[in-house]
Amino acid sequence: MCGITGWIDFSRDLELERPTVEAMTRSLHRRGPDAEGIWLSSHVALGHRRLAVVDPEGGAQPMRARRRGLDAPVVLTYSGELYNFRELRTQLAGLGHHFHTSSDTEVVLHAYLEWGAAFVDRLSGMYAFAIWDAWREELLLVRDRLGIKPLYYHPYSEGLLFGSEPKAILANPLFTARTSERKLPILFNPRLAMPWETPFTGMRQVQPGHLVRIDRSGVHETPYWRLVSREHHDDHATTVRRVREILEDTVVHQLVADVPLCTLLSGGLDSSAITALASIHRPEGLRSYSVDFEGADADFRGTTLRPERDTPFALAAARHLGVDHTQVILDPAALAEIVPTTLAARDMPSLGQFDTSMYLLFQRIRERSTVALSGEAGDEVFGGYPWFFDHATVFGDTFPWLGNAPRLTDCLAPDVRARVRPEEDEKDRYLTLKARVPRLTGETGLQARMREVLYLSMQGPLLYLLDRKDRMSMALGLEVRVPFCDHTLVEYMWNVPWKMKVADGREKSLLRSAVGDLLPRQLLNRRKSGYPATFSSAHARAVRGALDTLLKNGSSPLDGLLDRDRVREFADGRTEMMTMADNLHLLLPLIEVDRWLRTYDVTLTA
Repeated sequence: MCGITGWIDFSRDLELERPTVEAMTRSLHRRGPDAEGIWLSSHVALGHRRLAVVDPEGGAQPMRARRRGLDAPVVLTYSGELYNFRELRTQLAGLGHHFHTSSDTEVVLHAYLEWGAAFVDRLSGMYAFAIWDAWREELLLVRDRLGIKPLYYHPYSEGLLFGSEPKAILANPLFTARTSERKLPILFNPRLAMPWETPFTGMRQVQPGHLVRIDRSGVHETPYWRLVSREHHDDHATTVRRVREILEDTVVHQLVADVPLCTLLSGGLDSSAITALASIHRPEGLRSYSVDFEGADADFRGTTLRPERDTPFALAAARHLGVDHTQVILDPAALAEIVPTTLAARDMPSLGQFDTSMYLLFQRIRERSTVALSGEAGDEVFGGYPWFFDHATVFGDTFPWLGNAPRLTDCLAPDVRARVRPEEDEKDRYLTLKARVPRLTGETGLQARMREVLYLSMQGPLLYLLDRKDRMSMALGLEVRVPFCDHTLVEYMWNVPWKMKVADGREKSLLRSAVGDLLPRQLLNRRKSGYPATFSSAHARAVRGALDTLLKNGSSPLDGLLDRDRVREFADGRTEMMTMADNLHLLLPLIEVDRWLRTYDVTLTA
């Protein structure tokens, strides 16, 4: 895993811009602590920071090759892991290609030389990369199908800047950090962001499963992958067997690494399934990790999304599977100290305790491992969230994961609400994504609605979780792999009928059946419980204090935008919400948006 950046501009000589390109590249040093490379030409500059996971001695980047009979180079800057690179390498060797390293980077480069841009259809993995084809005078940006790896870009009249993280674009003086009031809904709730959207004015994301072409005619973004709805003809037993085959094959491919590897093991069904399969195929010395908080025995308060603590189940799973398990116990009072670090990792408003605790967990993991396997996306793929099983929420005419919970935009001052119109904004986002759902002719009722619900959950909410995991891990040079995001598994599960997904009347029935021989009943029957939150009174006091300071501080960029009485009303109340730990969790973005605006000197316009 690595950090990539670059610049294309047909109106200037970029060979004269080395200091700026170096600054863009070095801004990503935490993503790639092992090596740095830069390639410059008249109109294109590419930068790369490397975290060596496969073939540490080879694979230096940007990597160059030439088309047969042509002097014009093809240059690649690549971040990610290609899990089928060995199969592709064998196929390409049979077609006459010669390789000088054992890296997947070289396979990507030769695949492009052989098949052109259509080669993306053959890739299996998590990746974000850029290829400059000098003969075509075309730059190609590509992001993996599920959006596991990030890729941002800033188009402007003469060219385009891009980077794995916003910081690479921010390092170029051509870009100015600005946002606007109309972006307040996604600043206050990042799950609402569309797949291409960022809080920065003029900065976009390459959408999952898309490629962006930049040439002298402009910027053109097109999809290369979409979910396709079709009839599912396998019976229940065949479906269970097929899920197990795909998942096990995926885990085997994702265990390939030339560096120490571990798993994240919360004791939930998803992480326990991944760890169980990993322990079969890497039986010697597999490590696993979980996180909890000091004082959790006394402080913990069960909620709909977090009905119980992870610790007892994580320990039970580790004992059953015989893995070398480490509990990372965090001091809740120390979480606030890490927020500036997690903000620097994100370049966007931090998620507070959920960023800081994950960062500290990954910091401990990085002491002994460079790669970790995670159970992220199991709920989106197999149907695990509690709101999937609440009839009123499922059939509500909005995002199911929002339900009837309060919106933070309710805390905007009346004149700001009148300008932003958050209810209309939310409805527009919902209808826009709903219109994208791949439908199956003849599907009606609950099955048709659950196809919509699952699709919506795989947009903003899943990208939000994947982005958090990428930023907090890569800030420490840790690569986190997500087997449940394998596109073959996602495509197969997409067309399994909802009634089969919940065949035993519970969430994730198919996954439970597929790994039923690997886990004890205690783990198989565990209810869905989200990533741990602290309910420490010390942490709550710190959040309340920060809110109070924000409301009293007339110099805040949010001053004049908020209804102070409404914020205080929320802070003093206790509302039952499916997705939020408590009311302070709901209000936390106010603190973090204020911090982001000030730290990054972001201009907020009406």
